[in-house]
Amino acid sequence: MSRMFPSADVSFPHGECQGTLRLSQLGPVLAVTVRGDAMRVCRPARPVGSRHDEPLVVVAPVEGIAVVDQGDGGTQVRPGATAFCDMARSIRIGFSHAHHVKFLIVPRWLLSLTEDELRQLTTAPIHADTPSGSLLSPLLTQLVDVAPALPSGTGETLVRNVVDLISVLAGERLHRAADGMPEATRHLLPRIQEHIDLHLGNPDLTPESIAQAHHISVRYLHKLFEHEDITVSRWIQRRRLHECRRELARRTTSSRTISAVARRWGFTSAAHFSRAFRMMYGMSPAEWRRLARQNSHPQAATRSAAEYEAAPRPLSRSSDLRQTGTGVGVGTTAA
Repeated sequence: MSRMFPSADVSFPHGECQGTLRLSQLGPVLAVTVRGDAMRVCRPARPVGSRHDEPLVVVAPVEGIAVVDQGDGGTQVRPGATAFCDMARSIRIGFSHAHHVKFLIVPRWLLSLTEDELRQLTTAPIHADTPSGSLLSPLLTQLVDVAPALPSGTGETLVRNVVDLISVLAGERLHRAADGMPEATRHLLPRIQEHIDLHLGNPDLTPESIAQAHHISVRYLHKLFEHEDITVSRWIQRRRLHECRRELARRTTSSRTISAVARRWGFTSAAHFSRAFRMMYGMSPAEWRRLARQNSHPQAATRSAAEYEAAPRPLSRSSDLRQTGTGVGVGTTAA
């Protein structure tokens, strides 16, 4: 447990604890199964300068109740629910009785989420009675269970789906205020965003063309995006950058130049694309491509990527997974 949560204080209310701990590495993500008696894990907040190295921990109880407290008084997480813990903040995780819990430890840099978005995600557990929540807990549980037997590459694909779902959940939390939108806005805005995604590669995609395609005024289009706290043009650019970032990380596109990737997603100027990419992600497109494909030193790559995390980043509909070889290692020890 101390290896899972460095610098944490692990204590046992009844004086001793028996159990097992299984760790499986899925690329940059760690899948963990813990079975044991009552225990508490406490860890103070991390220094500001080191917070970009701290992961997000996804907690999914199978048996027993976890009490998770990140300074908000604590909340119970029951089987079927999923909680998110930001390891950069102070944290207490307690189990008062025997428990069986699945953990997924996700590097911070792997999630395209800002600090505010992470805080929204960790406010309360995701319950199984929500559409997204009903998918996450079973998917996470099965992923952790089968991790030791997964062939190379398969684990990363499954992890990517879980990370995508986490981003969707963060988006739902962040935009819950949209319930107060007018009915027309709630229906029209998703259609416009889908239209943008379908036409990202068209360099002539503009607020004017979008408004014309949906038979609305440009002024009304801008008003719709006020609910997203972003301009239309900025939304288009972020979606283009996100798709370029995903494509540059794929080995299957290694023969395609960076300029060709930029043109495919609607950028007409390679210099403008490079500046926008660096401003969004804190590194050049070439640096990201090299980092995403680095195989020989994955731990060093993880640290390097984390160092760039201070740069502003968008809430994306899906997150990118660094394409590395998957090393699956399993160990079972007495807790």
